[in-house]
Amino acid sequence: MFWKSSGLVCVLFWSLLALHLQVFFFRSFSTARAYRGDSKVSSCPFKVAHNFLRQPTAFIANSLFSVSSSLDRGVSSVRGLSMHVGANSWKQFHHFHDYGAGSGWSDRSSPSTNRCYFTGSSLKAVTSPSILVEDVKIPIAPSIEETRKKKKKNLESLEVIVIGLSHHNAKVEVREKLAVPEQNWNEVSAKLVNDYDSIAEASVLSTCNRFEIYLAGSNQYEVIKDAMQFLMEYSNHSVDPVTLRRNLFMLSGEDAIWHLLRVSAGLDSLIVGEGQILAQVKKCYEHGTEAGNPAGKVISRLLNNAVAAGKRVRSETGISKGAVSISSAAAEFTALKLEEDCKLTDMKDAHIAIIGAGKMARLLLIHLETQGVTKVTIINRSFDRIIELQKEFPNIEIEMKLMDDMWEVLSSADVCYPSTAATSTIIDPEPLRAALTRRQKSSALQFVDISVPRNVHADCAFVEGVKCYNVDDLKAVVERNTAKRRREMVEAENILRDELSKFRLWQQSLGAIPTIAKLQEKAENLRKEEMLKAAKKLSTLNAKDLEVVEKVTKGIVAKLLHGPMSHLRQQTEGDATRAAIQQVQLAFQLEQS
Repeated sequence: MFWKSSGLVCVLFWSLLALHLQVFFFRSFSTARAYRGDSKVSSCPFKVAHNFLRQPTAFIANSLFSVSSSLDRGVSSVRGLSMHVGANSWKQFHHFHDYGAGSGWSDRSSPSTNRCYFTGSSLKAVTSPSILVEDVKIPIAPSIEETRKKKKKNLESLEVIVIGLSHHNAKVEVREKLAVPEQNWNEVSAKLVNDYDSIAEASVLSTCNRFEIYLAGSNQYEVIKDAMQFLMEYSNHSVDPVTLRRNLFMLSGEDAIWHLLRVSAGLDSLIVGEGQILAQVKKCYEHGTEAGNPAGKVISRLLNNAVAAGKRVRSETGISKGAVSISSAAAEFTALKLEEDCKLTDMKDAHIAIIGAGKMARLLLIHLETQGVTKVTIINRSFDRIIELQKEFPNIEIEMKLMDDMWEVLSSADVCYPSTAATSTIIDPEPLRAALTRRQKSSALQFVDISVPRNVHADCAFVEGVKCYNVDDLKAVVERNTAKRRREMVEAENILRDELSKFRLWQQSLGAIPTIAKLQEKAENLRKEEMLKAAKKLSTLNAKDLEVVEKVTKGIVAKLLHGPMSHLRQQTEGDATRAAIQQVQLAFQLEQS
């Protein structure tokens, strides 16, 4: 009887100890079972004892494995806040890591409000509902990454859409009403992502010749509808819906990708091959990848590819040789019209005024110098930038004037290039008419307005003795330059087709990411199970030898998985990718999702 009683006590002791250990590392045994995915394990202590009596060695090993797994899964307790990491939560971690939000986990046994995430080495609550710390609910504001994750689907389902206005199909008076200053690009992008459920990613590109929004979403029709609504609101309904639709262009999928590649390469520019647009696309990419990442993974990758394609086109073709910018077109345009408008035959004899001393003024000076201009008057709000330009262009005599002297300068000028960042006109008909009454010349005053929004009011064209031109009037110069570069455009488009194929290949590979993650997870679990089975035989090895065994088994698994993973990533068509995914799931018996 004594030995039977002692045996029963031992059974109960080991059973209760095993149960206690598992409950200690999980809130309940049922939670542990859910995380382990083992529906056959029971939380009943009598069944635990029964299992022990049937297979004591296997039971103890299984209990120790469960405890070890619990430790590996990062169970912790911080000020009353329990955190449990399950297999599915690690999938959340990988998904969050893709968006730069760090490690993420959640307690599946607790309410949805009790959730926190780990970023780097510190604990941060980033979910939109709240977290529970010592029974106190703390509301947490959603980040842009969390907003995107909650309402958007898988990356592979996101399609690229571009909506915008360009010099091809929209007049400057329409483009200027939707123009966005560079410092506001991210603000507009973030608003599109946060305020509209259909839009997962967004990036704005706004220049003097184009206003374009690059978007990504699962339903392109919903994306277009929401984008149209946004454009109407952004313009304060200053553009009626009919006019907006008439001037807008919309492209999706491969057409949208091709459009951005051509834009970055300078093939869609007013001046074919101009280099300024490449710098602007690069700025668009840099803004899109700043804190908050409004461009997201797909759009930011597309912008990066477009910048690389633009650089490659310019280095491998001669499309950027010669004068290829809006500023150079303005200088060439003046040279063509100078005799007709100003009764002068040489640019160096003209009294030229530039309003503004920014980037456009600097580029204009470069091209005016090539036209033989030796004297220019620059009008600006302060002298600081004009002094910098004087140092940069010692061969040009630059006269400095403040904005208060603008009308006096215009009364004697032959040519004026307004190039300020003003959001409204600075030269209006009535003040201009009054200034010209003091004019001593019989020739006309030529305005070549290279600003968007325009600095010169449209009605100034009706003032006697004034000739007004804007960026839309530079097409005569453009057509001449385009004819010279037609052969280079063919070669450039061959390069862009190669870059398009690379991006589409990457985009198609996104569909295989979940399957690759499942494959890696299953292989790692199998490796750990086999290592556990051999634990007794390996117990005689020292720590260094065990580390070698660990590395060898991991290396074997990685090499075995390399083939199917490469097969999944290398598919170039959507149907081929889906077929490859199905093949791998069947071959390795992966759970269908």
